[in-house]
Amino acid sequence: MRFGQQLKQSLNREWIFNYIDYEGLKHALRAPRRWDHNTEQSFVEQLEKELDKVYTFQQVKAEEIIRRIASSEKEVTECVAKLDDETTREDDLPSDDDFELLEEDLSDIIADVHDLAKFTQLNYTGFQKIVKKHDKVTGLILKPVFATRLKTKAFYQDNYDAYVVKLSKLYDTVRTRGNPIKGDSAAGGKQQNFVRQTTKYWVHPDNVLELKLIILKHLPVLVFNASKDWAEDDTAISSIYFDNTHTWELYQGRLKKTEGAEAIRIRWYGDMTSDTAFIERKTHREDWTGEESVKARFKLKEKNVNAFLRGELTPEKIFEKERKDHKRSEKDIASDEQLAREIQYRVLTRSLVPVTRSFYHRTAFQLPGDARVRISLDTELAMVREDNLDGRQRAGDNWRRMDIGVDWPFKQIPKSDVELFPYAVLEVKLQTQAGQEPPQWIRDLTASHLVEAVPKFSKYIHGTATLNPKRIKLIPYWMPQMDVDIRKPVSHKFGIERSGASNDISTSGNLDDDSDEEDDLPPATDGNQDDDSMRRLREARDLREQTELNAQRDYGTIANGEGPNALDVEERISAQQIHENDYPIYDSDSDEEDEDELEVARREGGWKYRSLVLKRTAKNAGNALVNGLVSIIPRPTPTEVGEGGFQLGIPSWKQPGEIKRFKAPKGKRIHVPVRVEPKVQLATERTFLSWLEFSIILGSIAATLLNFGDNLALAGAWGFTIIACCALLYSAGLYLWRVRMIRKRRAVTYHDRIGPTLLCLGLLAAVAVTFGFRLAKGGEGGLKGDLKG
Repeated sequence: MRFGQQLKQSLNREWIFNYIDYEGLKHALRAPRRWDHNTEQSFVEQLEKELDKVYTFQQVKAEEIIRRIASSEKEVTECVAKLDDETTREDDLPSDDDFELLEEDLSDIIADVHDLAKFTQLNYTGFQKIVKKHDKVTGLILKPVFATRLKTKAFYQDNYDAYVVKLSKLYDTVRTRGNPIKGDSAAGGKQQNFVRQTTKYWVHPDNVLELKLIILKHLPVLVFNASKDWAEDDTAISSIYFDNTHTWELYQGRLKKTEGAEAIRIRWYGDMTSDTAFIERKTHREDWTGEESVKARFKLKEKNVNAFLRGELTPEKIFEKERKDHKRSEKDIASDEQLAREIQYRVLTRSLVPVTRSFYHRTAFQLPGDARVRISLDTELAMVREDNLDGRQRAGDNWRRMDIGVDWPFKQIPKSDVELFPYAVLEVKLQTQAGQEPPQWIRDLTASHLVEAVPKFSKYIHGTATLNPKRIKLIPYWMPQMDVDIRKPVSHKFGIERSGASNDISTSGNLDDDSDEEDDLPPATDGNQDDDSMRRLREARDLREQTELNAQRDYGTIANGEGPNALDVEERISAQQIHENDYPIYDSDSDEEDEDELEVARREGGWKYRSLVLKRTAKNAGNALVNGLVSIIPRPTPTEVGEGGFQLGIPSWKQPGEIKRFKAPKGKRIHVPVRVEPKVQLATERTFLSWLEFSIILGSIAATLLNFGDNLALAGAWGFTIIACCALLYSAGLYLWRVRMIRKRRAVTYHDRIGPTLLCLGLLAAVAVTFGFRLAKGGEGGLKGDLKG
């Protein structure tokens, strides 16, 4: 889909005149027959006006959202204060309707934040594309100059995370009617007989904010330090992973998910000034063992990390002060001391050194003290080299390099030292009772167009494989898919929707709406300010509900072009259902690039322009001919089911069972996760024993035939003996091959289609030949008896 079409379909109709005039700028590029200094100056002035318009509107809306959040915070605080005040009369206590109105107001602010983020995203893309088009069509270079202008009016660099944290707190307070759940942010998970499910997803940057706004309506943002204001640096998490750079044994174990595979890392939170580091060990356990994968860690002062890794600081000295202070139980201290002893032993005996650092900003969503549903979203993910393999002293003798901190995207280091991951990573952790389904909103979220499932994704594995291409030969299965765009069309209605809003957009229709409905209300008096604000919210809700009912009642006549409010042609087209081939992704500009090439040739004139026109005419005629022939061929056509198709069981855009095949780069092999349990080994042995038993039976039949003593019995015995030996050798070879593949966790076809078929055919041939000769011999003997008689 072209960007111009995408822009039209994504417009917020209330802000329609504040978007970039993309079509007008395109027309300004193609209108003049000859491009000179005057036309260039005129185009730049028009571009500057569009930038000023977009920047000014974005600033105004951002300030408006800040004021609305402050106003809602005041109203929520006053409502909760009335609930907590014992002197408040019963008639003055806020009702459920009051909280519902506050919730609707917050939902409207959330929708505004979402729309403003989409507004900046679309306009920034529009400016980038129109400047690129200008440089191609005119031959003049405007991109670096305009990039400087964009930086001075960087409307696209607003950080909406502060809005998300504030709205999450307010929404949680309103949803719980002034009684938000409180507790230890690290607690939870005490229930018995639960099933833990952890799934990981990639999220395109275009969908990150929308995803956060959706989740905060169900789970609050988990703030670990509620005593201070939110700061972006507080959400930074850095981890340094260790491995043996000769064997890469920890990488191999984590990639293959072998039983007992370990990952050892050092993690810290915030910037580089943090004086506390966490030494962690993750141990993988197979499901069949009945045990769970374990993550254990202990705290250590940053200044003592080097001494601990060299073995100079013993675990006894680390916990000596804690034992004296008696702040924790002896059992917990002994457990951490044992963990420190094991990690130190692994580091020293296996020659483990720092190899890869992962950095990201994490937004966690969870009810405090309740770990049944925990969601984390990691953005601005980067992997950085920490090793000294190529002779460059990145960290030297220190346990981490000091030339980077939280200054993502780390432009001060070579590009070969950093891998900027293009997506955010969403992790959903569920603890549900056995046989219980996850919440419906979780299922809707994970099945939506906003996420792409990537099971067993690992930051450490991806970073190590990417940053060491010459040393790592076994790569994870998702590596060849990195160049595939994960954005998908909307499969079903899921996302941020404004109640009572219409999706129909027209650039020529009447844009009057009820957005200024509160201006007609009388001003509130000082004595009844709270009651008047609630009354305005109620009236606004009633008006929205009435608008919805009217829209639903009149939709049939409007959509069909009847009645006084009938849609025009453009509106009816934009209101149509988006089919599976109409992907709302605008990264592919092949059609627009062809038009740009034609425009350049038109200005130059001559045979090049004529040849391009002729080529395009021939191409269009060929396409029309092919489409005409295809339309003549009779074929079944799908039944249109309207917008309810998804709910009626119609498959989404990605058909079930669709498999994309990828080829590994030269010299590398893709590791495909294979689930191996003891029953797989037992089934292999059982199959071999069945073949062995069958071979013994055939050998016994052959030995029995030898007792008959004639030549025919001897031939049958040889036949059964040969089949028995072949079956025995074949089954033994097949068993050894299967065991080797299972040990290597190779994703091969373990099903045997050839062996049983050949065995049956061989038995059939042996029996048929034996009976044939026996019948022939019996018939010959009967004929000789008749002749004698």
